[in-house]
Amino acid sequence: MNKGQLIDRMAQSAGIFKSAADRALNGFMEAVTEALSAGEKVTLVGFGTFSVSERKARTGRNPRTGEPMEISAKRVVKFKPGTRLSESVGK
Repeated sequence: MNKGQLIDRMAQSAGIFKSAADRALNGFMEAVTEALSAGEKVTLVGFGTFSVSERKARTGRNPRTGEPMEISAKRVVKFKPGTRLSESVGK
């Protein structure tokens, strides 16, 4: 499913216009992005939790040449699915 298809489903499910669903989805993504950038967790009970984790610098291998290379430290986004989401997907 791409963003356009998600907007279509949101509009149909909520009984709203696609333009309103588009604004709502963009607002949601902006709010989550801002919260994660500030180091906050975003928890949607039953759906899941978005969080930021630190990855340490490490030595890896260039897949093309096999030579060792340094991979720098960085922050990564993690998502842990909630109970309801896990149960509905696991059926």
